[in-house]
Amino acid sequence: MYLITMLGNLLIILAVTSDRRLHTPMYFFLSILSLSDIGFTSTTVPKMLVDIQSHSRAISYGGCLTQMSLFIIFICMDDMLLTVMAYDRFVAICHPLHYSLIMNPRLCVSFALLSLFISLVDSQLHNLIALQLTCFKDVEVANFFCHPSQLLNLACATTFAQKVVTYCVGAIFGFFPMAGILFSYYKIVSSVLKIPSSGGRHKAFSTCGSHLSVVCLFYGTGIGTYLDSSVSHFPSNSVAASVMYAVVTPMLNPFIYSMRNRDISRTLKRLYRRCPIHSRTDNLTCVWEFLLLGLSQDPELQSLLLVLFLTLYLVTMLGNLLIILAVGSDPHLHTPMYFFLSILSLADIGFSNSIVPQMLTNLQTHSKSISYAGCLTQVFFSYLFGCLECLLLGVMAYDRLVAICHPLHYQVIMHPRLCGGLVLVTLFFSLLDAQMHCSMVSHLTFCTEVEIPHFFCEASQLLTLACSDISSDSILIYMVRVVFGGVPFSGIFYSYTRIVTSIMKIPSRAGKYKAFSTCGSHLSVVGLFYGTATGVYLASAISQSPRMVAVVAVMYTMVTPLLNPFIYSLRNRDIKRALLRILRRME
Repeated sequence: MYLITMLGNLLIILAVTSDRRLHTPMYFFLSILSLSDIGFTSTTVPKMLVDIQSHSRAISYGGCLTQMSLFIIFICMDDMLLTVMAYDRFVAICHPLHYSLIMNPRLCVSFALLSLFISLVDSQLHNLIALQLTCFKDVEVANFFCHPSQLLNLACATTFAQKVVTYCVGAIFGFFPMAGILFSYYKIVSSVLKIPSSGGRHKAFSTCGSHLSVVCLFYGTGIGTYLDSSVSHFPSNSVAASVMYAVVTPMLNPFIYSMRNRDISRTLKRLYRRCPIHSRTDNLTCVWEFLLLGLSQDPELQSLLLVLFLTLYLVTMLGNLLIILAVGSDPHLHTPMYFFLSILSLADIGFSNSIVPQMLTNLQTHSKSISYAGCLTQVFFSYLFGCLECLLLGVMAYDRLVAICHPLHYQVIMHPRLCGGLVLVTLFFSLLDAQMHCSMVSHLTFCTEVEIPHFFCEASQLLTLACSDISSDSILIYMVRVVFGGVPFSGIFYSYTRIVTSIMKIPSRAGKYKAFSTCGSHLSVVGLFYGTATGVYLASAISQSPRMVAVVAVMYTMVTPLLNPFIYSLRNRDIKRALLRILRRME
């Protein structure tokens, strides 16, 4: 059910983003709803699956609060989005001539941001209520996830005030959206009944069918769960009702929209039937694979490159795994800085694994082919981990800013919840970046020329092979790279400006050196990352030789992930000590 839920909602997002005819307010809100359903399911089901597989039922206090927070955010987000979608249908049916004017892109984005803001407020209110509970008479939660009402029932102290506040918050954040939906459909029904023809009435009502079904499913299962927990004295009944609410509803939503909505159904059928290239002329063909030309066509040189790159790959894996092992095994390294470093090493491992194994396979087999699906997968994961690394370097710069400029408040500011939240935000934006690049590549039309002058599938290289107009795609890719590359770099630059300003105020040389030394490794990695990336960009802009661009790309795809663990282990005493302890234990 979890996999079907993820697949169904991801297909809805893919259908909306890939078909320009679905770039309307209604489908924009539908894609956000699908994204919210993915988040909603992912906060509860993975933990439940892990517990079932490992036969463990434990969850940490911090994990419980995190799960509760994310659960409230996404459930409230669903609630708000359904209301916004009801208003969208109200405008479309009651004011059809002014629909485009009223539901302009700025208003749609504002509605989505407002829904997110209200969801965050709702989550924070529940968090504040839960944090007031200092002791619990029991630690067994009678559900498969942490729910606020369950935690209140376990508290030692009297929770009457907290229950009243929780009830009021739930009533406000549940009643007002429901009232908005009822008002919208009251106006819709009043307008539709004024239409003289039965065909016109049916057509108007049909645009609301999917939304009404989802609203009934959402509120029906929600009210059913509430009534069951109030009436039934058996926890198992409450758990079964919660499954309907937390698992079944997000799974059925994409099916309702795909089966009852012709536009979505047609787009999904096109995606299923569509070949990457529509054969209409002799210059177009159906391409199921690409050819990666790599770095050299010389068989002897290929054997040498295989040995060299295999060695670099194994050293990269070993170095980054040792960093993760050192941070995970040494309690002295359980700090925000080393937590982010371990995530950075994990991103380096993912980035290398998305590119190097395919290249090694091609060198070893003397084959240059990669399937269309494999190429898209490589594009997705290379941008996912590349963007994740870029954003993590920005987060680590902020960590150094707080440590040096606000040392007394460091533990208060960089608490575990914020660190976890920052990592989740970077992962979310990385997924968004990867999805945008993947969507742009997936709708390209290619000619018979399918030779990529590179050793991996890269979006800009695929654009040059396209036969269709790529001007808008090139502009979009440029803007995405400026945003996802420029914003983190600006954050790093700002952080180090503040750091240098603070360090210059330290009177002693020893104090200045000590403060600077905590940033040395991070600055080296930042310089290496942005230096090699800038070198690749300049090489592609200046050089006319694709082979030269591929050679320069080796620096940031292989050398950078290889050197990062060495920079942190050689320039950082804590990491060196932890690695030495691990070696002594092995001996």
